[in-house]
Amino acid sequence: MKNLTANSMKLRAIFALFAGVTWLNAPSTPAFADSSPQAQLAVSQDLATSQKHKKKRNKPNILAVLTDDVGIDQVPLYGFHSLSVPATPNLEALQGAGLTFRNAWTMPACSTARGVLYTGRYPFRTELQAALGPSDLANSMISPYEQTIPKLLHRVGYATALFGKFHVGLQGNSPFGYSMPRSLGWDYFDGWLDETGDPSSIDTSAGLGETYAGLYPNGYVPGSNYDGADTGACYAADTSCQPMSAPYDSKNPPGRACRDSGGIFVPGESCTTMPSNVDFTTLSAHYVSPLVINNGDSVEIVPSTDKRARTFRNVEQTDAAIAWINAQTQAGRPWFATYSTATVHTPMQVPPIDTLPADAPDANGADTTTTAGTLLVANQMIQAMDHEFGRLLLNTGLAKEVDGKLVVTAAGANTVIIYVNDNGSMGTQVRAPFDPTRAKGSPYQTGVWTPVVVAGTIVRKPGRTVDGMINIADLYEFIGTLGGVNVREANPRRIDSVPMMPYFLINNLPSIRKYDFTFVGPNLQADGAINGPCQFTVQDPPTCSQIPVTKGVCEDNGGIWFGQGADASYPTPDGATSTTPIPSEGFKYCCQVQQWINNNGGTPGTVIPTTAIGVRDRTGFKLVRNEMNDYNASTNECQSATYNELYVVKDGNPPLIDRSDRMIPTPYTQTQQLKYNELSAYMNRMLASAPGCLAEGDGNNDGVVNQQDILNYNAMVSLTSGSSWYDVNTDGSTNSEDQQIISQHLGYRCKK
Repeated sequence: MKNLTANSMKLRAIFALFAGVTWLNAPSTPAFADSSPQAQLAVSQDLATSQKHKKKRNKPNILAVLTDDVGIDQVPLYGFHSLSVPATPNLEALQGAGLTFRNAWTMPACSTARGVLYTGRYPFRTELQAALGPSDLANSMISPYEQTIPKLLHRVGYATALFGKFHVGLQGNSPFGYSMPRSLGWDYFDGWLDETGDPSSIDTSAGLGETYAGLYPNGYVPGSNYDGADTGACYAADTSCQPMSAPYDSKNPPGRACRDSGGIFVPGESCTTMPSNVDFTTLSAHYVSPLVINNGDSVEIVPSTDKRARTFRNVEQTDAAIAWINAQTQAGRPWFATYSTATVHTPMQVPPIDTLPADAPDANGADTTTTAGTLLVANQMIQAMDHEFGRLLLNTGLAKEVDGKLVVTAAGANTVIIYVNDNGSMGTQVRAPFDPTRAKGSPYQTGVWTPVVVAGTIVRKPGRTVDGMINIADLYEFIGTLGGVNVREANPRRIDSVPMMPYFLINNLPSIRKYDFTFVGPNLQADGAINGPCQFTVQDPPTCSQIPVTKGVCEDNGGIWFGQGADASYPTPDGATSTTPIPSEGFKYCCQVQQWINNNGGTPGTVIPTTAIGVRDRTGFKLVRNEMNDYNASTNECQSATYNELYVVKDGNPPLIDRSDRMIPTPYTQTQQLKYNELSAYMNRMLASAPGCLAEGDGNNDGVVNQQDILNYNAMVSLTSGSSWYDVNTDGSTNSEDQQIISQHLGYRCKK
């Protein structure tokens, strides 16, 4: 156990500074700018009713369940799927006790969605525009100057905690390092601050050292029916040992059972002295993880020899959440907890057998390089998530079991439960009729249409559906309102949320939102750098993306890395065994990769946009704008390109989604042209509405460069000389050059 308290006094002072910031000259927000007159009336009536009865109600507890990569096509809640999807009885129990929002949008990537949820502000306002990677500067991480949900709820007496995935900051370039959750307002954090933001690669040696690397692609020794072993010795980190065996065809072979208990399995051996090759230090995706705990101002980095760090992530975070929630309940304090699961995020690994139904198929031999193997493991990981969600509710008094089924009792426990997913499904996991080529990472429906269900004390008539558009940004205001916070007064910065509360009071209310919005783009890196290209050859034609943040993440998702340090070879187009080596210096842009492939006799693929934006209106018209350095096959050159695409999308069975064959061709009809003009104008106004001026020294993004920025700069340099929100020239260092820029621009007001 490692407890970091050496700088606790300094950090405590810095946290206090951020918690008490006075926001000067912040841009005003027109109330409910995207809402209809009828909706505004309903909102006003609800706010009046809320104020009238405010003193009569106890503050509700709030549980936000945030899953990862479980798109709307992977759960049976919406009835869209045509392929087999896993049963999720506990989520369905939540749905039966709550309201289901059928037209909810999120952001295309995990970090962006989380940032919008926690701040109520679209990605281009916070600069958290894509999934964070180790090269991204602090400028693209959620800033301690933002008014996050836990900060809002602290004002009214809530205890706050976050369990599981963080990924709105990375310790490598954050001044707060492993204290990041605390710097953003959480009292307690128990989860993962992975170096890349996502689970590590699978340890294919199953803890047995380099000699065994590659033998066990799922991270454990399978049974002998899958070239493993049916007997052996299971060693714990304290060198204790337990002999294990199982039948030849067991769904839970000893190697898997040992791994699930936190041990390392030595096949075919007896318990004697632990062999020297047994390695408890190597991380392994969802099973051996860099667990970090923030408890107040203290930080604990849990070593990989600790059982907690060697427990399946979803199980560990459930254990931690149960303990914390029960402690708050016993203390009689209202609480807000975010339960953020890694769910079906790559790398894919089968979950512990006791989190699965008894009739779950044998997944020990699943090959996650194939579609069938990927879907099998994805189904089981979703089932495990659903199981652990049910266990959380049962063990915190938010549900009970009746005749073997979960019954949600959160309303009686004065608790509101919110279920949302961060972004669409990975392309390899998408179920028909959704589009695997336009999934996670894209602004198309498969990438941003998310499940949202709310249950508990706020729900008057459970089992209803809501057709009005909502955005993950709206949950920020909804959660604040539940806690009794006037969000717009508490956060004078521009926020992008629209009220949700009227949907709980009025049946069949027209959409409060006039438009919905989604965005993904590159994060800020030193001196204008960008993630390297990753070419995916499993699709036809191949696609190239700059979303994967590192070579390892690229390869974990089945790609070939073309960035700096490339060491793979690219297959010839005829599938022959000969290969063309990739230059080790790599390429900066995907279009350069396609050019190189063409010049070496291959077939170039398509380029995934680096910036992509989506807007839709109440009638279903949707505009997608894609920007990139694209490859022009006719000239064999890279070129800057922007593509605008118009669609009509609609809920239904099957739903109308924005597949390539449904793009409305030009020339548009008069109605289509009017809609295109309307959506394009809204998109342009929205993108122009961020007044930040980082280059002039506005590090806290409050719209003005003033003495507060000097104070904040001094606070940052007391923590780091590296990346921070006051690295205003974005060169990766916070130093006198930045201070000089701030001083030169004192009094500067950002242009709207």
